[in-house]
Amino acid sequence: MKDTLAQQCVSLLKRDDVKCQLKTLFAPVSDYVSTEIYPYIYLIFALIFLIFIIVLAILVILVFILRNKQILLKIYEVNP
Repeated sequence: MKDTLAQQCVSLLKRDDVKCQLKTLFAPVSDYVSTEIYPYIYLIFALIFLIFIIVLAILVILVFILRNKQILLKIYEVNP
């Protein structure tokens, strides 16, 4: 009984008219959800870009410090 019910549901969902009705039914819902989520998506992209810039700046600072050993020695006040 379960197999036949599942098969009937699958065969019903494969019909083109049912697919079109489901698309028209869920179109307003998907539009509403997408308009509500867009600001958060932009915020996430902005934060990812900001984190990338910060990591890049840290990398540049580390390379600069490692190239100039005098700065590193002044920071830690180590006598060579």
